[in-house]
Amino acid sequence: MRLRRSAIAAAIIATTMTACGTQQSGQPQSASPQPSYPPRPKCAQPAETPTDLPTELPSSPIPSAEGDRSEENEDRPPNYAENHAYRMQAPMAEAKRAQGEASAKLIRKELEKVREEGGSGQYGVFSEQRIAAALKRLGCGKEHGVYIGNGFYSVHTGVVCVSGQVRKDELTSEVHGAYAEPQPGTGPCVENRGGH
Repeated sequence: MRLRRSAIAAAIIATTMTACGTQQSGQPQSASPQPSYPPRPKCAQPAETPTDLPTELPSSPIPSAEGDRSEENEDRPPNYAENHAYRMQAPMAEAKRAQGEASAKLIRKELEKVREEGGSGQYGVFSEQRIAAALKRLGCGKEHGVYIGNGFYSVHTGVVCVSGQVRKDELTSEVHGAYAEPQPGTGPCVENRGGH
């Protein structure tokens, strides 16, 4: 009886081990793992790939999930990084930053046209429709997480985020990574004002 149980157990183990890694019929086996999400569509892409790397880095430090205790955050509580992880931005390699800077340059050029046309409203803010039309000329629409409100704009170019202000007396842009938990209803490039 004992020998019979051992033989059955061995047969089950052998069947299980040989089944691991086998290919289901009709499904091709891929050499590299495929992402479970489609890549973001691209917009505001320069005609040529930029070769110059940016000289400036972002001015505001991104909180670290490991709780880095640098001189800047000595006065912060021990769980500050974990409590603010929802505000973390995706990291950017130098090549992505260079692409983002090139996209930001295109976006600023289109938004400068809006400023040159004039017609800003109260507090020097242009209408959301005019800003959206300028971004649309670069192929940036709702599918790119475009968010516009009170002179602020943000868009995900498919590579990085470009956000800034467009007002009568001000035109800015910042290149950054998408937020881990963006402000609900705004797209991936707007910092969450609340918590999670």
